[in-house]
Amino acid sequence: MLAEIKGLNEECGVFAIWGHEKAAEVTYYGLHALQHRGQEGAGVVTTDRENLHLHKGLGLINEVFAGGEFNKLNGNAAIGHVRYATAGGGGYENVQPLLFRSQRDSLAIAHNGNLVNAYGLKQQLEAQGSILQTSSDTEVIAHLIKRSGQIELDEAIKSALSMVKGAYSLTILTETQMFVAVDPKGLRPLSLGKLGDAWVVSSETCAFDVTGAEYVREVEPGELITISDTGLHSQRFSSTLERSLCSMEYVYFSRPDSDLNGQNVHASRKKMGKVLAQEAPIEADVVTGVPDSSISAAIGFSEATGIPYELGLIKNRYVGRTFIQPSQELREQGVKMKLSAVRGIVKGKRVVMVDDSIVRGTTSKRIVRMLKEAGATEVHVRIASPPIQNPCFYGIDTSTTSELIAANHSIEEMRELIEADSLSFLSVDGLQDCIVGDNDVMTHGICKACFTGNYPTEIYPDTVLPAYKC
Repeated sequence: MLAEIKGLNEECGVFAIWGHEKAAEVTYYGLHALQHRGQEGAGVVTTDRENLHLHKGLGLINEVFAGGEFNKLNGNAAIGHVRYATAGGGGYENVQPLLFRSQRDSLAIAHNGNLVNAYGLKQQLEAQGSILQTSSDTEVIAHLIKRSGQIELDEAIKSALSMVKGAYSLTILTETQMFVAVDPKGLRPLSLGKLGDAWVVSSETCAFDVTGAEYVREVEPGELITISDTGLHSQRFSSTLERSLCSMEYVYFSRPDSDLNGQNVHASRKKMGKVLAQEAPIEADVVTGVPDSSISAAIGFSEATGIPYELGLIKNRYVGRTFIQPSQELREQGVKMKLSAVRGIVKGKRVVMVDDSIVRGTTSKRIVRMLKEAGATEVHVRIASPPIQNPCFYGIDTSTTSELIAANHSIEEMRELIEADSLSFLSVDGLQDCIVGDNDVMTHGICKACFTGNYPTEIYPDTVLPAYKC
């Protein structure tokens, strides 16, 4: 993916396992499958039923676990996390899982998402004497659990979750139990699987395939699952609400081999391309997709129009992480380093360039120029999602409204800015149909707030795009 240079980043991924003798090693492979969800830090916590053991660090998962760390991660249960840090949110202290020790017991938390009322909760906690050690929303949950006054930990967790608002997929590990929870709207994905007799939890099902686990079901919105040596117990901490799974998981973030909410990501993206072709047809010679997340939509566009699909753009997979930076200067340089146009394919051709989204427009402009410099006579840009006109407050690093090109320009103005011969976006209704189809929105609904401005939760007056979300 081009997340690093497009300004669109998923915040993190979580993986957990209970009841496997190689828990740390399996978690490592699970996190490796989720690496696309976060590339700035990784960590694993295990339990041997008496103590929690932590190893975490900055960098990719294979960099953090480059030595003999597994020898120190004893136990047959583990939770793990990969993260992406936005501006100002870096630092070892924010790398998850976060581990909290106390005289009675300890707990570790791994969190995917963002709490929209975190700022107010932090003020309350600090006024009550809490000393926060990180800038992460996740620490708020730990303090609320410990301050709940509940003796049973599942009740303490339910009490804490009743106070937080926003998006979260959580895994919590103690010496003797694991807890799994998803916010009442189901904004962030989380699935449950089995590996032999072991229970496995992952942000995406692609990690099940890598580790050999079998998919069981999704963790339901508002559900709290307790896993221990006595088995699995499910209970609800919230009434059933209409689901609002992030639509950008389908458009961009999730791996194409993952299944979310009963829908395969590749199949959904391919359908987006087909509907886009129906909504915005164009005469051209070749169709090409921007690697990697746009390939499925480009194939669908090609099939629907009969225009041949070609590899008109090639991704350089050996660019170092130096270019995974939030600065605009390095983002623009990263386009040249990461992509190349195939001159022999596009020269003298009318090219349809299919992409998943446009955030600032800088990357689109450079790719259009790249194709024309390689000899394309026309470049028609087709975007397999609606225009992004609103920031996300649920754990995706979208820009502020002032930086979103679609929030400040008409489609014709955007076309001129990116120097394309034509520009069209998938409609909101088209996106809805491609992901939800005829399914019940109560159980299969999606969040479209970045396109429509209709947020599925309350957005508080002090809700901001925080430096570090999960």
